[in-house]
Amino acid sequence: MATTGKQLFTTLEADGTLTVAIEDVAFPDPTGNQVLVKMEAAPINPSDLAILVGAADMETASYSAGKFIAKMPEPFNSGSKARHGLKLPAGNEGAGTVVATGDNDAAKALMGQRVSCVPGNAFSQYCIADATMCLPLGDHTAEDGASAFVNPMTALGFAENAKMDGQDAILHTVGASNLGQMLTRICQEDGIGLVNIVRKDSQVDLLNKLGSTHVVNSSQDDFSDQLRAAIDDTGAFYGFDPIGGGRSVDKVFKAMEQVAVSQMTEYSRYGSNQPKRMFIYGRLDTGATILSPSYGFGWTLSGWLLFPFLQSAGNDTVSRMRQRVRENLTTTFASHYKKRVNLDEMLTKEAVTDYRAMKTGEKYLVTPWS
Repeated sequence: MATTGKQLFTTLEADGTLTVAIEDVAFPDPTGNQVLVKMEAAPINPSDLAILVGAADMETASYSAGKFIAKMPEPFNSGSKARHGLKLPAGNEGAGTVVATGDNDAAKALMGQRVSCVPGNAFSQYCIADATMCLPLGDHTAEDGASAFVNPMTALGFAENAKMDGQDAILHTVGASNLGQMLTRICQEDGIGLVNIVRKDSQVDLLNKLGSTHVVNSSQDDFSDQLRAAIDDTGAFYGFDPIGGGRSVDKVFKAMEQVAVSQMTEYSRYGSNQPKRMFIYGRLDTGATILSPSYGFGWTLSGWLLFPFLQSAGNDTVSRMRQRVRENLTTTFASHYKKRVNLDEMLTKEAVTDYRAMKTGEKYLVTPWS
């Protein structure tokens, strides 16, 4: 007998009409390696906002109980042509209790356990998840485990990627974020140098209290000098940027090159041959990524996504990463939330306007049954 419950769906039509609404859904019985999870908590991550609201005009949107309708402007609507007419679930990750399982032993072993999972439709009262992607939480609460995958595995992934590439220092451009705080703790534990870039004095204080040794405030007049000094001190010619648009990467590359040139013993018209590498892993700024190459020819800019990295890292590395997350859920990998909302409340104008701003340290948690 199918289980019924509420689930969020987002639909973008060809004319740019975006409808996000809560619907009653019948969830199928799990089969094989599947488990049915009664969801208790799910964070709203920046990666969720892409299909939840994207670039839609939320000021002119119409709001009603458990629903909003907005317009997606050009060129963003045309750029989303592949999803026109598709009714998509949302919510990358969350935590809840397994209430039914398929026949496989791995699935049956999870019956009755609270787990963290990555179903892709976590903004829901129930969801089907793959048992192999579930992390048993033991005595941890659903809130402890709700953000146990995306941010912890991403932050750990940065450190693992750096080690694979022979780097012993990392630069991160949004240092005070939930993920940035995790990365700060990881780098301390692993002996990796870290340069954190933030925008406010309060964020400098926050990271200093966590033990960060190189925190640079981009709003200060001497930002460039501070950044060069931090790169020089740590050797961080390798970094990660979730902003995407604008000049954040450009400024970092310039500083890296200036440090590298200052260390050269001979002049070269081509600049330094110091390898400088940045990865963009988000689009907090949806504008164009602006580069003004004046940093030699030894620079590389790449995209970075969690799931492709995990596929390339191999099972042993991923298992080790997951074990580390589970053992340190309330310390190294702790997440903090500004507000808790149920499924209907997350679609109110007040909530959407607030969590869409993606302000540092102001993440929302969805509790589908409250």
